[in-house]
Amino acid sequence: MSDEQQVDTYPSMTVAKEHGTDRDEKIEPLKLGKRLKEIRMAHGLTLEEASKRTGLARSTLSKIENEQISPTFQAMQKLAGGLEIDIPQLFAPPKQIKATGRRDITRQDEGKPHPTTTYEHELLATQLTKKKMMPFKSRVRARQFEDYSDWIRHDGEEFLLVLSGEITFFSLSSMNR
Repeated sequence: MSDEQQVDTYPSMTVAKEHGTDRDEKIEPLKLGKRLKEIRMAHGLTLEEASKRTGLARSTLSKIENEQISPTFQAMQKLAGGLEIDIPQLFAPPKQIKATGRRDITRQDEGKPHPTTTYEHELLATQLTKKKMMPFKSRVRARQFEDYSDWIRHDGEEFLLVLSGEITFFSLSSMNR
């Protein structure tokens, strides 16, 4: 099949480049579930926490994020309100972010507190926007494995530096070996 005969799986629009004449640049279809997950993770929320904020069931949020269902307009209103964003932000594709040499200083005990039942999180570098890493300092409250009601799942990597005491770290990837 020649290039001219190939059918685009996701028909998309073509747009003119802002400073050029190339009209073949395509707009990628938006994956609302992926976008919702990016927003939730940027807020440092688990599915359970997002569920409480939005009033939508955790299972519903998971199905939306995994592209298994499409949210109703009413659900999108709840998402926007609970995540403290405007509805158009659910549809705005994320911009590619490059490291720019920015910095932020968080002095001792001046981070944004984010307590949970198992941790006392202190979010750091809160003045930087559009960062690719979410730095925080945590004090573990849980003392045994059974204290964790659910696994926290997210895309990305973990960086752990133990400042005092001992910790046993479990992850699904280490348990699947």
